[in-house]
Amino acid sequence: MTARVEIYTKPTCPYCLRAKELLRTKKVTFEETDIAAHPERRDEMIKRADGRTTVPQIFINGQAIGGCDDLHALDAKGGLDLLLV
Repeated sequence: MTARVEIYTKPTCPYCLRAKELLRTKKVTFEETDIAAHPERRDEMIKRADGRTTVPQIFINGQAIGGCDDLHALDAKGGLDLLLV
């Protein structure tokens, strides 16, 4: 089974681009929600992310990972690959 990866983004966000690029290099399929195009989903993101309002917000199998820096830190520690299986 492959992990379910969700990412909330905005099109002009450089951190969103970096996070998506890391996921793509790992050949991860992800569900992207553009909160600029779907502002009604912003409150959902904030609730799921324990009040965090910045993008990106990344979830793996429903678990809040955090933003771009959190994703890269998790990868640097070797923890990202474990969550993606």
